[in-house]
Amino acid sequence: MNATKTVPTRQDVEQLVAALFAVTSGLERARRQIPDAAALSVLQVLAWAERQEPAQKVRPKDIATALGVHRSAVTHQLQALEEAGQVTLTVDPADRRSWFVALTDAGRAELDRLTTIGMNRFALFVADWDAQEVRTLTRLLVKFDAAKAEVGRRQPPSRTRRRRPPP
Repeated sequence: MNATKTVPTRQDVEQLVAALFAVTSGLERARRQIPDAAALSVLQVLAWAERQEPAQKVRPKDIATALGVHRSAVTHQLQALEEAGQVTLTVDPADRRSWFVALTDAGRAELDRLTTIGMNRFALFVADWDAQEVRTLTRLLVKFDAAKAEVGRRQPPSRTRRRRPPP
């Protein structure tokens, strides 16, 4: 069988963009409504760093960079997580002004709890789907993300600002 590949039309791309924007904005709205969303993000960054070979030491500025937020937001979140016993803060011996952040067992347990809640929610979204539909969407999203990354490597986004019209 000789299948020919067709190029997506502009309308195909517009419908894809609309669907992706609807999904991402819905996820962002839902995430903002989760009381523990900020804590979850910090715990996820720390867990990722732990899984690296070798494990990465993490400073608050690293978390802020990874999450794309201001350092003060991370500092506030870390204070709450430390009070809850979910992270430890230790002074960097090489730079006494700097701190390292690490997950505690309680932090890992909280991450597991929040992850389970999120996974259960997503399972509800696809509860009426066939397993093959879930696998197909996953495969296509992974393919889309890889294509997006490749285009970003070949053609970085323009850094030019739009000019304001003269007054």
